[in-house]
Amino acid sequence: MDGDVGDYLGELVDRARDVLGDNLVGAYAAGSVGLDAYQPGRSDVDVALVVAHALDGSTKRTLVDRLRHEALPCPARGLELVVYRRDVAGSGTPEPGFEVELNTGPAMPFRATYAPTDRPAADGRFWYALDRSILHQSGLALLGPPAGDVFADLAPADLRRLLTEALAWWLALPIPAGDGPAPGAEDAVLGACRSLVKARDGVWLSKVDAGYRLMERGEHVELIARSIAARRGEPPPSGPEARAFQRQVLAEVAGTH
Repeated sequence: MDGDVGDYLGELVDRARDVLGDNLVGAYAAGSVGLDAYQPGRSDVDVALVVAHALDGSTKRTLVDRLRHEALPCPARGLELVVYRRDVAGSGTPEPGFEVELNTGPAMPFRATYAPTDRPAADGRFWYALDRSILHQSGLALLGPPAGDVFADLAPADLRRLLTEALAWWLALPIPAGDGPAPGAEDAVLGACRSLVKARDGVWLSKVDAGYRLMERGEHVELIARSIAARRGEPPPSGPEARAFQRQVLAEVAGTH
């Protein structure tokens, strides 16, 4: 883990404990940190806090005020933090189920959401259960019991449905349609690789590691190699190339190919 990120997470946990007290069950690094794939300058810091009991509105707002970038500067592109009750974390529900969500950082628009019903449907409601699935497998405990003991995985049917929703959401994002390099196309390709590997093999890998796994099988080697290289500053694939790959993956995951 990047040293600055480690220090930041330590301070974040201390502040969360100050606000939540004995209600705080655990704190867990998810996403690229949990998957040991953090890339300085590109990755976000993803954190899940788990509480024993529901939070009232005042506590939610105080937690946001103490953890937002203006109060605790984030050394990454941004912080994506979600708070769950322990019964939700351990339920395997496909629903969002969060107490509070905070997006904040130097390169991330601020957003605080205090109930799942306030989350715009267009922004996707699949993120949370998929993130909890990753936490079940690979969450890094910063405080509290092991992540695998706190977060339940999804049922196979729910997992496939949410992966399909996520792929469709990514497919709807704008990417330049010309034949030249399209910024963002690399993430579209590698995100689809991760979903495909999870659907096939039942394991969450980082986007890049998922790409390497497919390349080792001789699948889409040239496209994936260019997408990985784009994360190091090389030109990304074109929009049409990324879209064609996304559609192929979506068809396989959804069972329509």
